[in-house]
Amino acid sequence: MTTENLPTPVAADDGELLLAVRSDPIRNPYRVYLDQLKAGDSRRKMATALDRIARLIHGADLDDATVTGADLPWHLLRYEHTSRIRARLVEMDLSPAYTNQHLVALRRTLQEAWRLEQMTAEDYQRAADVANVKGTREPAGQHIPEDVIDALFAVFDDDDTLIGARDRALLGALYSTGARREELAKATLANYDSGARSLRVRGKGDKERTVHLTEHANQLVEAWLDRRGRTPGALFPPIRRGGHIQLNGARIAHMTGQAIRKILIKRLAQAGASPRTPHDFRRTFIGELLDAGVDLATAQALVGHSSPTTTARYDRRPQRKRREAVDRLRAPDPKPLRS
Repeated sequence: MTTENLPTPVAADDGELLLAVRSDPIRNPYRVYLDQLKAGDSRRKMATALDRIARLIHGADLDDATVTGADLPWHLLRYEHTSRIRARLVEMDLSPAYTNQHLVALRRTLQEAWRLEQMTAEDYQRAADVANVKGTREPAGQHIPEDVIDALFAVFDDDDTLIGARDRALLGALYSTGARREELAKATLANYDSGARSLRVRGKGDKERTVHLTEHANQLVEAWLDRRGRTPGALFPPIRRGGHIQLNGARIAHMTGQAIRKILIKRLAQAGASPRTPHDFRRTFIGELLDAGVDLATAQALVGHSSPTTTARYDRRPQRKRREAVDRLRAPDPKPLRS
């Protein structure tokens, strides 16, 4: 590999890492790596991580959209740079899992630079040899109480529009299956089985599983399909202004996971409820299962976690038992303080 005329990493006076930038639009490890990821949340999350790393390197504002990983010469990064990047990420006090997501994206992009013969094997292995961050955090988000769920679905009582029918069925599926928003966005009519009240979804790692709808949620989906029709394609599609379902050729088009998030935000606002995320529905679903006595292995299978340890982190019972244990402590008799 020739290194003639390539930009050289230099350290700025203030100690911040600074790299001169030369973009290769054809053999760009950033783009090669992202192109391997399936469209949707995975590609968006890893692009966000790589863009944040690029802004750290440039010393740019973390919200500066003009600086992205597409313009960074990843093949010039060496161990002293990647260890510095790791240290900067740790300083940002991100969760360990989120920090490690950045490091995974970094390593994979360096691997593509090596595959593209832009780095030697030794330079790649040394640069990629940064350890993950240890530690755990409680799952982000919050449990959604029943009164909020009731208020959310009450907003549809006077909404007889096509969009209303779709949103009500979509939120019913979100609440009763614990599916990720991307999984519902990718679901098709062919994945739905009315008789079994089930829906086949594809989750992380392209793993397919079957989730089940409550009777009420299944009724909402059936009511939506009476309006949608039986044209092949997305189960929950975008709807254009004027009430027209968006098509992709002869098939019904898919919405994005981000669109589902926006629908939830809009409907919660109409219900007068505080903002929640689609993942809060998933968190609530897992908590309700475990509260009802469903074993951990079954809950894990239903939500598509690769490890029961991940599912167990959503269990609300340990917190409740700790609180009950504290409540059993004998409180001292209150006595007036001496002046």
